[in-house]
Amino acid sequence: MYCIQAYLSCTSAARRRPLVSALRLIALLAVMVWHSAHAAPSSDLWAYWAAHDRDAALQVDHSLWQTLLDGSVQRGGDHINRVDYKGFVKTNEHLLDTYLAYLQSLEPTSMSPNQQLAFWINLYNAQTVKVVLGYPDKDSILKMRPSLLSVGPWDEKYLQIEGKDVSLNDIEHRILRPIWADHRLHFALNCASLGCPDLSTEAYRAETVQGQLQQAEDLFLSQPRAIELTQDGVLMLSSLFDWYLEDFADSEQALLQFLAERAPNLATTLRTHQSKIRYHYDWALNGATP
Repeated sequence: MYCIQAYLSCTSAARRRPLVSALRLIALLAVMVWHSAHAAPSSDLWAYWAAHDRDAALQVDHSLWQTLLDGSVQRGGDHINRVDYKGFVKTNEHLLDTYLAYLQSLEPTSMSPNQQLAFWINLYNAQTVKVVLGYPDKDSILKMRPSLLSVGPWDEKYLQIEGKDVSLNDIEHRILRPIWADHRLHFALNCASLGCPDLSTEAYRAETVQGQLQQAEDLFLSQPRAIELTQDGVLMLSSLFDWYLEDFADSEQALLQFLAERAPNLATTLRTHQSKIRYHYDWALNGATP
């Protein structure tokens, strides 16, 4: 009897080993995915896209995107712009496809810098909406994964521009950030999440893009999801300032001075703050509330 029990015990243990190993691998992958989701890519220039034509005669038409924004983006009760994704699918998805196809038919390297800037911002935001429409059952963009180990959709080469395959991460981290080196871009690019700065109700345009970037910064920095001092005296900042610290300041202390200059109602608190900062970000989808 002992031999039989021992045999069964050993056999059971042997059978468990592959399962345990598999579970450990899954746990390791989960940790890796979690860390990837909370670590922003570095700015890495894709030199090809740095070319431009300051005297470009090309006029880029963003009126279709404006029509889509007018019909689908609304201010929510929480003062966050909400996107009616369900309504989008019913009436506007074909217009979105037309707009994305139009942008991909253009040559941004033949545009002026401001034309390029508006082009890339609008393209990023429009493609993000397109991604969300493809995952109607998901409540967070982090779950919108083209493959099992993907962390969101950002590395997928959805776009083809001037014959080159381009991802959302390419636009943000290899084109916009390194070429323009403008921290306000973080307030203009929308990742379909409540913690993210709003999807603007206005299409970005070459002639107004600089003012629009400033408006985006002013709006976000006036909201608690960007900067908040809790009743317990805890300073809460958007994780954007943690992930992209290098785009805003040389150090965390310098970041507080940077924010103090732009948030006068909290300037004294920010300039004198000595305690630990708590960073936060809400990845819930910025869809229209029922």
